[in-house]
Amino acid sequence: MKFKIIKDSNPKMRKKSLHVDLPLSKEDKDALDEMLNYLKLSQDEEYIQKHHVRPGVGLAAIQIGLLKRMFVIYYETEENGIVQYQLVNPKIIETSVRKCALANGEGCLSVDKEYKGLSHRYYKIKMQAFNALTNEEIVITARGFDAIVLQHEYDHLDGIFFYDRIDKNNPNLQLKDEELI
Repeated sequence: MKFKIIKDSNPKMRKKSLHVDLPLSKEDKDALDEMLNYLKLSQDEEYIQKHHVRPGVGLAAIQIGLLKRMFVIYYETEENGIVQYQLVNPKIIETSVRKCALANGEGCLSVDKEYKGLSHRYYKIKMQAFNALTNEEIVITARGFDAIVLQHEYDHLDGIFFYDRIDKNNPNLQLKDEELI
């Protein structure tokens, strides 16, 4: 890998990422390909042991030092198989009233400290973006875990961390009708 994941203590991580011009430059496409490859490797047991990395399901460009509105997602689920995207200039265009959170809390490749508590998210979202993997504009409708992953990476583009969404006074407070996943 040609990049290093930067940590949440770096002030750059709190900046708002910038719009990316399309068609993508070779540099931007190469960065997205490297990021996706990193996520795939980070889920391989042998690679994890050899390189002492944590597994990840998403990675935003800002996490490798690029202040650009793009991120990658990669993971496997029983119901959907492989979920993978290289999203550029994503926008959340619709959200549910209903909320959800990961019961065991969220983690982040840029955050070494463990934060206990619920990061409240929308249960269902619609996100519009350019998917560099398929080279087309798409609209993703995501629910539950899928929606959480997309919102987590989207937050990075605006300088927000999952722990910013945890209630400081009552970290395990479950909202009314909130689904724990």
